[in-house]
Amino acid sequence: MRRLMPVLLAALLTAGCAASGDDGGGEPETGGIGPITFAVGREGTTYLQPLLDRWNQAHPAEKVTLIELPEAADEQRAQMVSNLQARSDRYDVLVLDVVWTAEFADNGWIIPLERGAFPLDKFLPPVVDTAVYNGKLWAVPYTSNAGLLFYRSDLVKKPPKTWADLRRRAIEVTKEHNIGGYAGQFLAYEGLTVNFSEAVGGQILSTDGQEVTLDSAKAKAALGFLAQGLREGWIPDDALSYKEEESRLAFQNGDLAFARNWPHAYGSAKAQLGDRFAVTRLPGQNGPGTSALGGQNLAVGAYSKHPKTARDFIHYFTSMETQRRVLSEGSFPPVWTELYDDPELIEQFPYLPVLKESILAAKPRPVSANYNQLSLVIASSVAKALSPPFPEPSDAVVNSLKADLTESLSTQ
Repeated sequence: MRRLMPVLLAALLTAGCAASGDDGGGEPETGGIGPITFAVGREGTTYLQPLLDRWNQAHPAEKVTLIELPEAADEQRAQMVSNLQARSDRYDVLVLDVVWTAEFADNGWIIPLERGAFPLDKFLPPVVDTAVYNGKLWAVPYTSNAGLLFYRSDLVKKPPKTWADLRRRAIEVTKEHNIGGYAGQFLAYEGLTVNFSEAVGGQILSTDGQEVTLDSAKAKAALGFLAQGLREGWIPDDALSYKEEESRLAFQNGDLAFARNWPHAYGSAKAQLGDRFAVTRLPGQNGPGTSALGGQNLAVGAYSKHPKTARDFIHYFTSMETQRRVLSEGSFPPVWTELYDDPELIEQFPYLPVLKESILAAKPRPVSANYNQLSLVIASSVAKALSPPFPEPSDAVVNSLKADLTESLSTQ
C-alpha cells in the first residue's frame, strides 16, 4: 500500500490539473486573472491615464494597458472586428459605440455579463437598454449622450421648440446678422443617419430589428424640413459637408446661430463664446424633438485570457466615483442618474439638466446585428434626397429608402 500511495497521489494531481484547465470550457488556470488591455478611440483620452494609474497601483498583478484606436468610429470598429474575427486576444476590455452591441454579441465577439454584478438600477434606463441584446446583458454602460441644440442666446431671445420656430428665427438671424441659420451633421456618414433618425423620432425598425417600421409621412416631413432649409438658405450649403467637428467650429466661430451637436462641443464653445450661447432640447415638428441616444459601453472580448480581471475593471470603471471623474476630467456624460442632479457638477456643466431630460426622452438608433450596413443605406438615401437643387421629397424617395432597408434586413 505504501508503494501505491505516490502513484495514487500523482493520478489525483493530474486529474485535478485537467479539470482546472481549458478542456472543460471554463476560464484558464489563472482563474481569468492577470494583465489586461483597454481598447478605446483616441479622441479625448488624456483624462484616462490617471484613472488607469489608480487601478494599476491597487492591482499590480492585473495591470491594464491602454490601446488607443483611431479617432473615427468606423475605423475603431474595423480594427476591433479584424482582430476578433482572427480570434485574437489583443483586446480584453472594448469600448463599444452603443449601436455595436447587437453586432458584437450576435457574432460571439464579446461575452455575456451577469446583471447583478453591476448597479444597473442606478443608471439612466435608456442607457442600460443599449447594453442588452436578446434578453442578455452584453456590456455595461460607460458614457451616455444625446443630441442638443446649441443656440446664440445673445441673438435669440427664446430657444425654438418646433421646426417652425427654428425656421422663423433662423431666417431672422440670417437677415439681421448675416450669419448662417442652422446646421447639423449632413455629410453622408453616420452623423446623417443620426440627424435623420432624430427628425423622424427614432422609429425606423421594430424593437426586434426584424422589420422596417419607418413612418412614410414622418420620413417625408423630415426630409422636407431639411430640404426647405437648404432651398431657402437658412441652412447653408456648406452644411452638406459637415460632420461633428465642422459644425462645432462653425458655431463657436460665430458662423451659425443654431447647431445640432453632442454635449462634447460645450466646452470649446464656452471658451470661445463665453455666455453668448446656451443649449436646449432639439426642436421637433410639433414640439420638443427626440434625440438619438449615443454613448459607449464596456464589453469583455470573447478571446480574453483574463476575463475575470476584465469584468472587475469594468466594475471599477463604471463605479460612481470613477464616473464623476469621467465627467469632471473628461467631459463625457456619465451613466449614473444622480450625477445629473449634483449641484457641483451642474455648476461646472450647466447643460446637465437639459441633457438628462434629452437622454430620458431619447430613442435608440435601429437595433440590428447589421447596423453598419443599415446606417450606410440611410445616410446614402438621405444624402441623395438633400442634393441640389433641394427638391421637395417625393413618395418615391421614401419608398425607395424603405425598400433598401428591407433588402438590407433580408441579407442578414
